[in-house]
Amino acid sequence: MVDVVRFESFGDADQLHLENVQVGEPAEGQVRLKQHAVGVNPLDISQRRGEVKIPLPSGIGLEGAGVVEAVGPNVTNVKVGDRVAYATGPIGSYAATRLFPAERLVKLPDNVSFEEAAAVLFKGITAQYLIKTTYPVTKGTNILLYGAAGGVGQLLASWAKHLGANVIGVVSKEASIERARAAGCDHVFVFDSSTLAANVQEATGGKKADVVYDGVGKPTFETSLDCLRVRGLMVSYGITSGVPDPVAVGTLNAKGSLYLTRPGLAAHVATAEAYQERAADVLDALAKGIIKAQVSKTYPLKEAGKAQQDIEHGHSKGSIVLIP
Repeated sequence: MVDVVRFESFGDADQLHLENVQVGEPAEGQVRLKQHAVGVNPLDISQRRGEVKIPLPSGIGLEGAGVVEAVGPNVTNVKVGDRVAYATGPIGSYAATRLFPAERLVKLPDNVSFEEAAAVLFKGITAQYLIKTTYPVTKGTNILLYGAAGGVGQLLASWAKHLGANVIGVVSKEASIERARAAGCDHVFVFDSSTLAANVQEATGGKKADVVYDGVGKPTFETSLDCLRVRGLMVSYGITSGVPDPVAVGTLNAKGSLYLTRPGLAAHVATAEAYQERAADVLDALAKGIIKAQVSKTYPLKEAGKAQQDIEHGHSKGSIVLIP
């Protein structure tokens, strides 16, 4: 019997509770994984709140790292004892032990810890597709990035800076400014809807942002549109602070023929090959020091709700990891 976190109804963090369940033997193509670290991500919160619908009752979580305990028939890519990580479904990573598809596992380099992998892989793949597929960032690209001191934000800032971008970070409070600068931001502003567009215009020499990466949602969406250049791209990749109000398509035209997209991880790792390619790029960037694992806090599995609340309330200074 092992501990898992589950919930029956959408709502606040107190919906999450610990259950003791039996984990069986792996079926064909599966492994049984003893988890040593579990990543906590904004998407988990959106699913718990019902903003991203999933069937209930359900487990929760999409990212973890651990050791293969057993393998099912026809598994050839990993073996018992391998150190591995994953950053996609099926949902249910908030668990001490679980069954998981072998083809979605990535072997860990010897110099990458379980905690580092659980802190980086999901967020790193998100950062990877945002700056290499959603809007390919190159030298001189002006990017505006919210949550620049948070988990995804720091990875985006570091990677984009490595690619030669002019990185403009937005944080929620003064105390986060230095952390955002250390991650690679050239300019950092505390969010103020009345001044941000002017700040961005000044930081880009009057050009405004080529792309906005907004993982916040409702409080920042409208302001973000005003920060974009003509034909700029608004990337709403998360809704940690609520779903944005509907936007009339005519508004995009009025503000400069803007583009708007709402990308998600699943479409970018829809095949095992795509997933392995992106994950390998993340681990390579981690190994080379282009990005770094910033574990701000760890919690036991039973405090998963508190861990999510830290993200919701902006109390995390990096990534949060659960230790089963």
